[in-house]
Amino acid sequence: MASDTGVAHHTLSVLVENKAGVLSRVANLFSRRGYNIFSLAVAPTDDERFSRITIVVDVESSPLEQIVKQLDKLVNVVRISELDPREAVERELLLATVDAGPADRRQVVELVQIFEGRILAVSRTRLTVSLEGHPTKVDDFEELLSSLGIVELQRSGRVALPKLEREAPRPHTIRGKVS
Repeated sequence: MASDTGVAHHTLSVLVENKAGVLSRVANLFSRRGYNIFSLAVAPTDDERFSRITIVVDVESSPLEQIVKQLDKLVNVVRISELDPREAVERELLLATVDAGPADRRQVVELVQIFEGRILAVSRTRLTVSLEGHPTKVDDFEELLSSLGIVELQRSGRVALPKLEREAPRPHTIRGKVS
């Protein structure tokens, strides 16, 4: 899959045992093989025995099949799924502190409102803002914020899950009649 920038990325969802050292082994595998990681996010799942690592990889640096085979060899890896962006729900979080003196403050506030973000902290000359959304929305927001003077910025990395299958709508029954 090529992104808007022309760089091919693939999103892997890797279910691993929630044990010390697992993330280190995954990171070392990528480092030893020279695989480029575009984004990495990890957190426990609803089952405390497992964590999910979402890895967005640059497939121009190495073939996806090779990456999956190498990951599958790791002892604590339970399952690997490739998530096609067209068939996945993807989100990312951005936190940024922006210069926002009296002259620029309204512009920053309006931008945050347009993108449905939040203002988290306010000082006399700066605002700390957050935005959660699809990675392209976060990219657009960051680009517009940069013209206002970003002091600090942190992005969470992409997280993703497969989209739910859409079920056919059930007919609505009213007093024995289908409508």
